[in-house]
Amino acid sequence: MTAVLEAPVRMEPAPDRRVRRQKKLAWIARHSIAIAIGIMFVTPVVYLVLLSLMTSDQALTSDYWPNSWHPENYIRVFEVTPLPRYLLNTVVYAVTSTALVLLSSVPAAYALAKLKFRGSNALFLLVICVMMLPPQVVTVPLYLMWARYGLTGSLWPLIIPALFGDAFCIFLLRQFLLTIPTEYLDAARVDGCGEWRTLLRVVLPMARPGIAAAGLFQFFYCWNDYYGPLLYTSENESAWTLSLGLASFHSVHHVDWNLVTAATVLAMAPLIVIFFFAQRAFVQGITLTGFKG
Repeated sequence: MTAVLEAPVRMEPAPDRRVRRQKKLAWIARHSIAIAIGIMFVTPVVYLVLLSLMTSDQALTSDYWPNSWHPENYIRVFEVTPLPRYLLNTVVYAVTSTALVLLSSVPAAYALAKLKFRGSNALFLLVICVMMLPPQVVTVPLYLMWARYGLTGSLWPLIIPALFGDAFCIFLLRQFLLTIPTEYLDAARVDGCGEWRTLLRVVLPMARPGIAAAGLFQFFYCWNDYYGPLLYTSENESAWTLSLGLASFHSVHHVDWNLVTAATVLAMAPLIVIFFFAQRAFVQGITLTGFKG
């Protein structure tokens, strides 16, 4: 009878308990901070939604939970204020301005990032100076100019300047385009592509994350803009945006805080939905945007 010899079992060294404990504590601490920060940002939004479902008597009391649920507050908002008109004006303003800003800012950023010409650094310095210039500095001359052309009381004074680009978008796109290797552009030029064709066929497909990030920044700015609509459309209610309409709604219905918060939730909902679906492109565009000189 042959004896079966079992192979010796190799004993793995036991992991250090102290190292495992430190890793576990670090994992708990790291995620605890993230959870605490998340709760800190989500709590005001949750409270706003709960407040919009309360009665006007319970709103802004010590109760943080509705005694009775009133989703009809969202329907009453449309009955007491022209919210669809405000929403339409806001969409027109935000979408048109974003499209025009990207249309004008992308070529400018491409020229500053990839074209070498005399004075390019001076132009980029000028863009940075314009970006740091407060808009209130040029309010009076701009208002007088638009009033002379008879465009006050409409959204045109807010949309037309988008044709000339935005300093922040030009800066952001220029920094992103610097991360694109120049070899791709040189290969396209060798194949006979001009600068415009190189921009459309080579640069734009590679710059989609940066363009998405710049577009989202501009869209959110226009959606939440209060100063511009207040300055140019305050005398014409039919041209009011959501931000200006909510401010007037607050002054008219200052007692009905449940309706005010319901209107605020309705104004916030499109931004939350857009960012939820575009967050990957937004985060990628911000991550890949370097701060090269």
